[in-house]
Formats: sequence, C-alpha cells, structure tokens
Amino acid sequence: MTIPERLKALREEHPEKLNQTELGKRLNKSQRAISRLETGEAHLQDDDLVSYCKFFNVSADYILGLPDLPYPKR
Repeated sequence: MTIPERLKALREEHPEKLNQTELGKRLNKSQRAISRLETGEAHLQDDDLVSYCKFFNVSADYILGLPDLPYPKR
C-alpha cells in the first residue's frame, strides 16, 4: 500500500468516518490539501506526518509503509 493509500485508509477507517473536509479541520489543513496528500499530488511533509501520527495514533513507520499493521502486536 502506498503512502497516499494509507492516509486515505486511515481517514476512511476512523470510527468517526471522517470526510476530507472534517479531517482538514482537525489537522488545520484545507480539504484540498488533504485531497492532494491522498491522491499523491503532494508529498507528505514532516509536520503533516507528525499530525497524522498523533491524530490517528499510529507510528510513522506504518504511514511510510514499513509494517503492514497500523497497531503492531506488543
């Protein structure tokens, strides 16, 4: 799964079923900025990566495609 696919999946699988506009509000981004990240038009910047990790409570490794599971077994 690519980074844009993972970002979109995190949003769509969130318990609140967020749309791009609502996620943008939560992350202080526009709907267009979220769309560009999810389609790969824009590259994920460090501050965006941190925001996604904190909001979705996942590791940066997961978003970057290193493990397959968002919440590794402990």
